[in-house]
Amino acid sequence: MEKILVVDDSAVQAAQLKEILDDAYDITTAHTAEDGLRLASSEAFSLILLDVVMPGMDGFTLLKRLQEEIVTQSVPVILITSLSDVTHEQRGLIMGAVDYITKPFNAAIVKARVNTHVKLYRYRRQAEQQSMTDQLTGIANRRRYESYSRKKWKEAIRLGAPFSIFMFDIDRFKVYNDTFGHPAGDKVITAVAQTAASHLQRSTDFFARYGGEEFVAFSLGDSAEQIFGHLKKIRQAVEDLHIPHDPTVAQWVTVSIGGVTLIPKADSSFDSYLKIADTMLYDAKKHGRNQVVWADERMKQLWET
Repeated sequence: MEKILVVDDSAVQAAQLKEILDDAYDITTAHTAEDGLRLASSEAFSLILLDVVMPGMDGFTLLKRLQEEIVTQSVPVILITSLSDVTHEQRGLIMGAVDYITKPFNAAIVKARVNTHVKLYRYRRQAEQQSMTDQLTGIANRRRYESYSRKKWKEAIRLGAPFSIFMFDIDRFKVYNDTFGHPAGDKVITAVAQTAASHLQRSTDFFARYGGEEFVAFSLGDSAEQIFGHLKKIRQAVEDLHIPHDPTVAQWVTVSIGGVTLIPKADSSFDSYLKIADTMLYDAKKHGRNQVVWADERMKQLWET
């Protein structure tokens, strides 16, 4: 069931909207703009119904804040205005609201407008999902990674939680392609992607194809030792697929993994730590491949033995 957030300082009006929509949607209500912003940032809503006139932070200020937040900027907002409040309607639409409903509420009109914008949002999400999925492997693509990594980085800063960034690379993949051909190479990329993805399914994990035979991932909440141990299992799982390689270079297809764990601060740079993860990957490949090399919170290297 799609979730809708109603932000209205009037408990009576919020209850009216909830009664009108409750049979088709999961309705959450907030009676201050501050509570509305907190809820909108922490839960996934398909639509926000927002009263314009509220004490303290008004609806226009909240609309601006919602559009500035990565998590909420794509969620459609319908304004709640009085019947004669044309100026507020115009201002809200110019600021980016998708529609408005007037008080007193007409149940049929409210349902029709809400249904329309929830459907449009659902279609847009589906289209975005398709555009952010790697067609070969079925996992997230680099575009999805670029978008989602910034969101999770900010979340880690807000929570003061450990954040791990790691990169995978299929060892000697050019030799494999030259020996077995590109169709076989595509099957290897898919097999490696699906194996790694099967071990990175928690809500705090993210895994994407970075390009070619390279993958990027991040995880929220684990210590360096915990994620280092988990990645060693993934590396072993890929080797255990026993995909034959060119015998002149290796028996099986394997991966090298490099990463870093830190507790990011407000002035920390995601790109700087991505470069550290890439350096750890380089070290893993330089020192024999088929291994995990990690930098912990103190930038001390952890090596797989």
